[in-house]
Amino acid sequence: MDRVNDTKTALVTGANKGIGFAIAQGLGAIGFTVAVGARDEVRRQEAVEKLRAAGVDAFGVALDVTSDESVASAAATVERTAGRLDVLVNNAGIGGRTDGDAQDPTTLDLDVVRTVLDTNVLGVIRVTNALLPLLRRAGSPRIVNVSSNMGSLTLQTGPILAAYAPSKSMLNSITAQYARRLADTNVIVNACCPGYVATDFTGFNSPRTPEQGAAIAIRLATLPDDGPRGGFFDDEGVIPW
Repeated sequence: MDRVNDTKTALVTGANKGIGFAIAQGLGAIGFTVAVGARDEVRRQEAVEKLRAAGVDAFGVALDVTSDESVASAAATVERTAGRLDVLVNNAGIGGRTDGDAQDPTTLDLDVVRTVLDTNVLGVIRVTNALLPLLRRAGSPRIVNVSSNMGSLTLQTGPILAAYAPSKSMLNSITAQYARRLADTNVIVNACCPGYVATDFTGFNSPRTPEQGAAIAIRLATLPDDGPRGGFFDDEGVIPW
C-alpha cells in the first residue's frame, strides 16, 4: 500500500476528461489523493500526469464500469494503493446513440437503452457495491452520483432522449434507495446535476466550464457529517424529482 496515511482518497469514475477530470482536479486541490478511474489507458495516464503536474497526488485505476471483473480489479487497486476510500464520485456516463431516431420514444432502439443503462445505472451500482467495504472504513464517507436535470420528471428539460433521460431518472431513484439503506450509517449519498457544460458530450456548445460543473459534486463530496442525504442538487440548491 503505497499511500497509507491520513490523507483522504477519492475515486472519480470517468475522470480522464471533462467534468470528471475537473472533479478530480478540484478534490486534489483541497488535499485529496485522487484515483483516476478510466477505461482508456493512454488517456488515463495523461490525466494522472496532468494532475501530478498541478501538484495533485493522483494515481490511475483501470476501470470499465460495465465489467464486473474490471470493477472488482479497480476496487483491489484502490485498496492496495491507498488502503482507504473516503469519497466515491460516480461520474462515468454516456449519452447513447441518437442517429436514426434511436432515442425517439416512438422508434426507440432497445439496444441503445440497454447500453445506456449498463453504464449510467448498472455501472453505478457495480462500482458502489464493490467500493462500499472500503468506504465503510472511512470516518466520513461520501458517495456522489453525477446525474442530470434531464432526469427530473418535474422539469423535463432538454431534448427528447428516451434512453439517456430515463437513465438519469433511474439513477436518481437508486441514489434515494442507497440513502435509505445507509441512513443509519456514516455513508452520505447524494446526486447532482453539473449543468449544461462545455464538454465533448455537449459538443462544447456551452459557456459553462467543466470547473463550474464540477463545483456541486465537490461540495457534496465534502459535506459535513450532518449534511443532506438522498438529495438531488445543483448550484442553486435542491432539484425537484
